[in-house]
Amino acid sequence: MAARLTTLSKFLITLLIVAAVFFAGRYFLNDTEVGRDLVEQAEEAQSTDPGSSSSSASAASNDPNTIKIGVVTWGGYAGGQYFNEGFKANTRSRYYKDYGFKVDFKILDDFEASRAAFKNDEVNLLRCTIDAFPTEVENLLPFNPKVVFQADWSRGGDAIVARRGIKKVSDLKGKKIAVAPLTPSHSFLIWLLDAGGLTTDDVQIIEQNSAIDAATAFKSKQVDAAVVWSPDDEACTKAIPGSRVLESTRSASHIIADVFIAKESYIQANEEKLQQLYEGWMKGAAEINANDGNKRKAAKILADAFDGSSEEDTYKAINNVRLCTHGDNLQFFGLDEDYEGITGEGLYSRMTTVYQGLGFAKDKVPNWRLISYSRFAKNAASLTGSAQAAEGQKVFAAVKESDKTKDAISTKQVSISFRTGEYKLDENAKYIIDSEFVEIAQAFSNSRIRIEGNTDNTGSRATNVKLSQQRARSVADYLIETYDMQRNRLIVVGNGPDKPVADNGSESGRAKNRRTDFELVPE
Repeated sequence: MAARLTTLSKFLITLLIVAAVFFAGRYFLNDTEVGRDLVEQAEEAQSTDPGSSSSSASAASNDPNTIKIGVVTWGGYAGGQYFNEGFKANTRSRYYKDYGFKVDFKILDDFEASRAAFKNDEVNLLRCTIDAFPTEVENLLPFNPKVVFQADWSRGGDAIVARRGIKKVSDLKGKKIAVAPLTPSHSFLIWLLDAGGLTTDDVQIIEQNSAIDAATAFKSKQVDAAVVWSPDDEACTKAIPGSRVLESTRSASHIIADVFIAKESYIQANEEKLQQLYEGWMKGAAEINANDGNKRKAAKILADAFDGSSEEDTYKAINNVRLCTHGDNLQFFGLDEDYEGITGEGLYSRMTTVYQGLGFAKDKVPNWRLISYSRFAKNAASLTGSAQAAEGQKVFAAVKESDKTKDAISTKQVSISFRTGEYKLDENAKYIIDSEFVEIAQAFSNSRIRIEGNTDNTGSRATNVKLSQQRARSVADYLIETYDMQRNRLIVVGNGPDKPVADNGSESGRAKNRRTDFELVPE
């Protein structure tokens, strides 16, 4: 006959079962990926509950072990968001697994709200673009902002759309252009006008609150052209018959650079974490750049965070940028001695001068050395290998005869003085090329450059054609030897006296005709 359990025995067995269930449940929730996912989903659900007294968002905001990053709905930050396994602070994040801290991305599309969040420590890192930073840095100087790393270059995310009949930059003269001032859109327009020998005084600027509003103005036919974001460029050309994308940052590849800033005090208190943030971000960017499956995963993360965006939309958004690697950051901060292209300092300094000239930046904008912090890029010794290499130059096909007459997007006339009958560049001629054209060539690095030599009509045509070809070739050779530009990128043409821009009957007219034209030509 079986022994009966005593009351004490039953209690002890029940206690053991409850303890086993408790510890098994705690292990499942805390030490398994599925369990942690369930906890995080519950926290996220609580954060969206109107009656909840606390939230995961507020917890992240108050957690000293969480780095809070302010971003906008843009594809260029995918490297960090992918490495973080999402936008919210979570334990699935490779930042948490590899380094022991969390990262929380906050979408702050409103400019003023984002700057207020930075000042009030609601975010520790904040995105900006280095081209427009000179216009706002004065308001942030009390907080000693430092540029800590570059996230991306815009590569198609920004575009200028134009109505029927506008085929090149010179056609914009006198036209109405919708643009959001003091933004990357404004910077892009300034660069493009300069490449075409124009300034903002030559066009009618119709100010808009945002690039989205600029697209609306274009679609409603209030303006002749507009600077917009992708995918609004496609929407604009579909809405207005005969309109076209005049130019985009797919060709104008080194104008809009997204960077992150942090307060100097925060950097000093969190040096190690920020070094690890940088290294993880660069790993994430490299993995996305190298593998389409990773890019698709990143697109899903963005689509889940961006209201109204599909995975296909966010996949295109990532394709419209160059996600910067460690090698790109070394170039951006001027730490790559072999790099001859646009650096952060060069872009910041140029746009400081431009915006000061337009009255949009103060006279005392701080020097690049005072607002840049290159230590994270300099100290990232673990980031090696081809995946972290900087982006190489675009490889251009061999020049064809048809390229010599192909329509150009823009033409900039530069007066380079040669001695009579000579074609070699003197030091003054090199200085003129350096100051008036090289930065444009570097900024529009995905466009071909056509160099056209021109003369007045003094002497025989045959002699002048040959001389103009030699002069154009001298300019091309200088760009190749000094700035490492590809020979196949440069189209050399000698027009001789055939394309005058002034009357050869006067000395002043002949002087204007003795010029070199630099043209940006789509491949």
